[in-house]
Amino acid sequence: MTDLQSPAVADGAQGPTAGAQGPVRPTESPVVRKPDSARSWILLAVTVLVVVGSGVAMFLPLVPQAIGGFACLMMLALIFMRMPVAMAMLVPSLLGMYALRGSLLVESQLATLPYIQVASWTLSVIPMFILMGLLLWRAGLTESLYVAGRHWLGWMPGGLAVGTNVAGAGLASVSGSSVGTTYALARIGIPEMLKAGYDKRLAIGAVVVAGLPGQLIPPSIMLVIYAGIAEVPIGPQLLAGIGPGILVAVLFSIMIVLFSLRWARTQPEAAAAAAAAPVGARERVMSLVRIWPIPVIVAVIVVGTFAGFFTATEAGAVAAVVSLLVTVVWRARSGPWRAVAEASMATVSSVGAIFLMLIGVEALSRMFSLTGISTGFADVVQGMDLGRVEFLLLMTLVYIVLGTFMEPLPMLMLTVPILLPTLAALDISLLWYGVFAVFMGELAVVTPPVGILAFIIHSITREPEVNQGQKITLGDVFAAVWWFMPMAIVVTLVLIFFPEIATAIPDMAGGGS
Repeated sequence: MTDLQSPAVADGAQGPTAGAQGPVRPTESPVVRKPDSARSWILLAVTVLVVVGSGVAMFLPLVPQAIGGFACLMMLALIFMRMPVAMAMLVPSLLGMYALRGSLLVESQLATLPYIQVASWTLSVIPMFILMGLLLWRAGLTESLYVAGRHWLGWMPGGLAVGTNVAGAGLASVSGSSVGTTYALARIGIPEMLKAGYDKRLAIGAVVVAGLPGQLIPPSIMLVIYAGIAEVPIGPQLLAGIGPGILVAVLFSIMIVLFSLRWARTQPEAAAAAAAAPVGARERVMSLVRIWPIPVIVAVIVVGTFAGFFTATEAGAVAAVVSLLVTVVWRARSGPWRAVAEASMATVSSVGAIFLMLIGVEALSRMFSLTGISTGFADVVQGMDLGRVEFLLLMTLVYIVLGTFMEPLPMLMLTVPILLPTLAALDISLLWYGVFAVFMGELAVVTPPVGILAFIIHSITREPEVNQGQKITLGDVFAAVWWFMPMAIVVTLVLIFFPEIATAIPDMAGGGS
């Protein structure tokens, strides 16, 4: 597993929906537009020069802030070169510490930092949630969840697209990966909607935005990791994502319905043909029976954490045990213990990568503290006299720019340690900012002109079994994304101006901050 890989992507997408090609890994995003070899070599040479030049510059007689700046520049260049994010953070951080304080500091950090950073009871929920997600993938619940969404929501205008959006929320919440969710839904949902006569841009757009709410609805690996970085309680952080996650799913579903109604007026014959066939009550009930573990697990985590029956770690353990039983029962005739073993090995790989990234984040944070960059950034923001709203609008642009070449997880790890003093100075709730940062990170990777997920979907839609004989260009994918961008902006503004949407539930549970 590569270091950029999100939890549960390591093997999760290899379930019944992954197809013959296996999962798409975030560090292997299939970008279709390949530059010529000469341009590639020039770009590589420039990037190498930036890395080497930054490393040399850190040992010049510079002020600490300049050394920290060159360390950041080296880190971004290494990430651009596809170096695992953990190493891209560790190498510049240790070089910066060495340039500032010498070898003794580096040796002490290497001796103590790994244990101090990951030997935490609160972080023990991460392997539990990852194991849960991988087991549910191995149990084959992906297609069942999509079928349930289609059966129950197919009667609506754009019912298949709405069902895809709802199924995506459920899949992303348990898998922890928009890439894995998008890959699975694109291979299932797009051909189904195209065969039903849907406009290709509506079909693509429904898949593009399907994973956005799932990263906020518990159990969310992204929110758990953010809680570890920001050092906030995991239980309240998970609760903070419930309201925004539901809001995102509902608003995007409403937008799909509105698009479908407009499409029905302009192309009535195609819309009539796309209407879902009636489904009997028995089929609907059976579709829910096949996916009962997912809503039950989510309910156990949310209700148990809210009511104080158990901690987030205990909730993760319960969820993992239920997922284990489900996998054994669901796969009883097709090698259940092999599925459990594969999920367990993938969990170890994923947890190792995430913990290594957390070590890299802490090293970067300590280097920033030595150089004074974190406090300096806070002073600059205060000097600019930016209010809460102005600062958050600025960060919206920053996240969208970062999303052009980074995954959401490294975006969190890069920005949060720098921003913590600024958030405190502006009296921004850390629980609320976790929801905002996770949503912006997910939104950034779908935003044109170079959103990672847009290229992944374009690559998938080039396959004949997916495009159903229709020509789908990269422009079509970008157009589908832009269709939904106004609603994404609305969601962002609602979160900024009404932070209570995220903080109300943690406050009621007595864990707000």
